[in-house]
Amino acid sequence: MKDSDPDKHKWFHDYVSPDLTMLHSISGVIYSRQTQYQSMDIVNTGSFGVCLILDGKIQSSETDEFIYHEALVHPVMLTHPGPERVFIAGGGEGATLREVLAHKTVKKAVMVDIDEEVVDACRRFLPSFHQNSFDDPRASLHFANARKYLEENDEKFDVIIIDLADPLAKGPARLLYTREFYHLVKQRLEPNGIMSVQAEPSGWNESQNFAAIASTLRATFSIVRPYQVYIPSFTSLWGFVSASQSLNPVELKPEEIDTRISARMSREPKSYDGLTHQAVFTLPKHTQHQLAITKKIITDEEPIFTW
Repeated sequence: MKDSDPDKHKWFHDYVSPDLTMLHSISGVIYSRQTQYQSMDIVNTGSFGVCLILDGKIQSSETDEFIYHEALVHPVMLTHPGPERVFIAGGGEGATLREVLAHKTVKKAVMVDIDEEVVDACRRFLPSFHQNSFDDPRASLHFANARKYLEENDEKFDVIIIDLADPLAKGPARLLYTREFYHLVKQRLEPNGIMSVQAEPSGWNESQNFAAIASTLRATFSIVRPYQVYIPSFTSLWGFVSASQSLNPVELKPEEIDTRISARMSREPKSYDGLTHQAVFTLPKHTQHQLAITKKIITDEEPIFTW
């Protein structure tokens, strides 16, 4: 095959938005299946190595997944004075569970993912992502809708981490971004508990859902702190939100974060430290403005959707 042949590579089209598509060369398809809930592909890309793709959107890449998962987990885990019981909604590849279990205070981590086929494939084909976290005796894995699980179980948690796929119109996660669901999360948190949620892109031209999620959480919790990091494989700044009735991550100084990392974690994060903690909560003026003017409350009757 000649070098000039346009079909030399197979290409994955990552439709970031109606106006932006990212092309990734594919050197091999490791696994591909339509599950009961979503399409799943595990592919080897030239840009970001092995990637997990759900419903045509990259969820994790081996080169930068640590940035996302450390940002989702550690701000709230380190803000809590000593988290022992943690609930994870979603997180099929096991990397969020991996980061939670790096905290030595954790005695029990309950992970609830709706799609057993995705978790099984990730256990088999993505060992560098989960690093055997599923086999940790502190881990309790359940295959169910996370909302239904919390409705049917009254156990309380110190930290709840919402690591769900995007709220696609026909996807399984669209009703886990609503006021009703966040109210349920609040009920399942201890009084000094704290939650975090992946909250969609936060870039200058695509932050509407991020701001709406923050607005919805403000209607439920007393202390809501949006933050963001840049995820290269997502081609965007990515939003997260922490929420609590009593704990404020912004009050922790870099030195205190570094002290807690040294004392409470079994290994040092690759991306996250005290200065990073301070940086992710320092939002630019235009993002602060979008958050301030957005009053939308996401409900079961009026959920948000991503493209």
